[in-house]
Amino acid sequence: MAKVYRVYVEKRKENAVEANSIKHDLMTRLGLTDVSNLTVVNRYDLQGITEEVLEEGIPTILSEQMVDEVYREEYTIPEGAVSFAIEYLPGQYDARADACEQCFQLLTGEKGVKVKCAKLIVIEGISSDELPAIKHYLINPVDSREASLEKPADLNDAVVEIKKVPVIEGFIGFTDEEVEALLEKMSLAMNFDDLKVTQNYFRDVEKRDPTETEIRVLDTYWSDHCRHTTFATVITDIDIASGAFKEILEKDVEKYKASRHLIYGVDTKRPLTLMDLATISMKELRKRGYLDDMEVSEEINACSVRLKVHTTDGDEDWLLMFKNETHNHPTEIEPFGGAATCLGGAIRDPLSGRAYVYQSMRITGAGDPRQKLEDTLPGKLPQRKICEEAAHGFSSYGNQIGLTTGFVHEVYDQGYVAKRMELGAVVAAAPEEQVKRLIPENGQIVLLIGGRTGRDGIGGATGSSKKHELKTTETAGAEVQKGNPVEERKIQRLFRNKEFSKKIVRCNDFGAGGVSVAVGELAPGLDINLDAVLKKYEGLNGTELAISESQERMAIVINECDKDFCIQAAHDENLEVVQVATVTDKNRLTMKYMGDTIVDISRDFLDEAGAKRYQDIHVELPDFDKAPFNPEAKENFTETTKEVLSRLSTASQKGLVERFDSSIGNGTVLSPFGGKTYRTETEGMAALIPVLGKETTTCSLMSYGYSPLISEWSPYHGAINAVVESVAKIIAMGGTWHTIRFSFQEFFEKLLNDPKRWGKPFSALLGAYRAQEELLLPSIGGKDSMSGSFEDLDVPPTLVSFAITGGDVHKVITPELKEAGHVLVEFMLPKDEFHVFDFEALRKQFDAVEALIKSAKSY
Repeated sequence: MAKVYRVYVEKRKENAVEANSIKHDLMTRLGLTDVSNLTVVNRYDLQGITEEVLEEGIPTILSEQMVDEVYREEYTIPEGAVSFAIEYLPGQYDARADACEQCFQLLTGEKGVKVKCAKLIVIEGISSDELPAIKHYLINPVDSREASLEKPADLNDAVVEIKKVPVIEGFIGFTDEEVEALLEKMSLAMNFDDLKVTQNYFRDVEKRDPTETEIRVLDTYWSDHCRHTTFATVITDIDIASGAFKEILEKDVEKYKASRHLIYGVDTKRPLTLMDLATISMKELRKRGYLDDMEVSEEINACSVRLKVHTTDGDEDWLLMFKNETHNHPTEIEPFGGAATCLGGAIRDPLSGRAYVYQSMRITGAGDPRQKLEDTLPGKLPQRKICEEAAHGFSSYGNQIGLTTGFVHEVYDQGYVAKRMELGAVVAAAPEEQVKRLIPENGQIVLLIGGRTGRDGIGGATGSSKKHELKTTETAGAEVQKGNPVEERKIQRLFRNKEFSKKIVRCNDFGAGGVSVAVGELAPGLDINLDAVLKKYEGLNGTELAISESQERMAIVINECDKDFCIQAAHDENLEVVQVATVTDKNRLTMKYMGDTIVDISRDFLDEAGAKRYQDIHVELPDFDKAPFNPEAKENFTETTKEVLSRLSTASQKGLVERFDSSIGNGTVLSPFGGKTYRTETEGMAALIPVLGKETTTCSLMSYGYSPLISEWSPYHGAINAVVESVAKIIAMGGTWHTIRFSFQEFFEKLLNDPKRWGKPFSALLGAYRAQEELLLPSIGGKDSMSGSFEDLDVPPTLVSFAITGGDVHKVITPELKEAGHVLVEFMLPKDEFHVFDFEALRKQFDAVEALIKSAKSY
């Protein structure tokens, strides 16, 4: 057995930023004012290297000589101090340990190096009685645990016997009570009706009992996250409460139905759904000729429009892509990892479209971070801890992958205590000539490129589709993916390779659902070999390999004759690549593992997405006596100013924004803050299109719109105002509003079967539909998250509008006041008696302001 070495690395006092931060937290948040000193020591256990290699690696891999102190084998704890160590749970990805192993492998040229890390916390000035509260604060049980202080004799994991995937014996003959019991036992996201449909399929079509993997794959495929089950529910009746505003809403509903007749025909049998309401404007405006720039394809995972890019070598045809992504559930239970992979997940979608992601925007929703620690709800992390660690996670991922964060804003509303909103939006672009959208054919092969598979992320799609309950933080650890931005950066470089990109027939990223969805969606017929999937560690069974959502992986379909070229190109970027599947003409999804077929399901059945769901909807009218547009005035201007400035929503967020790097890549057009003192916040973000080897003046502009105050009062008005606000911000940046395209993010409470709860997203989408129709601007993408509930708490009705367009860098303007003597003008957007915009007047105002900016009369 190879010797295990132990190394302790401690930052010197003047460089101990992390230790000082934790000490400050314990003193201010836990009230432990007697803490006199706190030390953080990174502990490394290493095996598979020689003494000489360790000596060489200590100053180059494990420590920085200018700022660290290093101790071999023993670390002396000061007399009277208390100490404990923290490590990741088994199966959780440890980026520090992985990086160390890779570095030592580069140093030795061998692969047998094992590294395990822990963080030793040493505290002076406290009693042992205070230690449990400190451990509770510092250790998140979702991904970490207290580590032993003893050095292990061996770092190699125990050999785990991998059992064959079990068959659910007797399933096709289960009674309804037994079906219900299985639903509970497996903690499935699907409902009873879905499982009954599954039972009928295996009984009547397959004539056999299913495997455990088949049930898990179906549960993942049919989850709200993957198949938008809530948005696909058939609306059977729309009831609008009585009142003067009812007529307005009824007119909008009738106009929506007229749009359906235009698109589907007067005699259409197509059901009314939230998804249909969300997408009908895009379909109508495209048919009417207002959307000729949109790229249309079966493959696209991100919004994509054509853009003429002006370069020093002449005009070029590019694809401008954008995508918004939420990781609300993961960030709620593990803030750093959840927020990091929110950005990673947003990047993967346009990246799978072969586009280079060059700018991100982060919009988040939280409760009051100033809340006292003792007021934290049971089963919840403190709001301040979530806010700070999530910001660290998002910015850390962006900095490591090399992605600028152009705009950051946090929305505060106590409803987000139910579940945090962690929302990232990214902008990407690629030359149109190197993006091929083809249909996979029989005999083509599927390559898996990038990171290895682990247990992190298992159940992420289904977990994010469930209501958050008290027990969630105790049982959902595996649902949080662990990001590896360095690996995703390699994939970015690979996909910028023009010759490689052109050989891709179709591509899908490994987001929710893992192999089962990422590979399973590439073609109707697929034979998948799970034995070929590379693993982070041994012991994973077939089901885990099928549904793990471990990040930083791509699945591409190519012709077999291009296999050698693609594998070499991946190796050139230090990416692992294996063939995992073959396209077939059988119209079935099959998976084989350890010699057994563990999944063999008809594509037609997969695509049914479970049992049909039906729902009545009741829309309640807003109380116009409580409209948030005209707050009660204070006694005088001074009191009014004090009241406004005291609001959390008005507070400066410069400290938060400055945690993010807005200058990476040298393409940023607008810094987050401008003016002489850098305190004027910009309206959105702008960046140059990332051309290679030449210069360009073409840029993208992106903004967002959303107010929880308005949306809580009326989801309908909230959505209209979100759309109008996002457009107004683009104009204020110097953009052309007639070329704007939207992507919406919906985040609502768990709707259950309550018609009134269903009325909230319906009202919001109806308002968004009204705004799109009036402005002749479509939303061409979006994302919905319909599980924003915790016990009896619900998130505020949330529809965030992201607006994007192309522009010229010379026409972009900034919001700060430029010179003394300039006139400040307020343009009022008129509304009717129901606080709905007069859109005819609004369009004229938009045109007038845009004309002033273009003529250089507005600065």
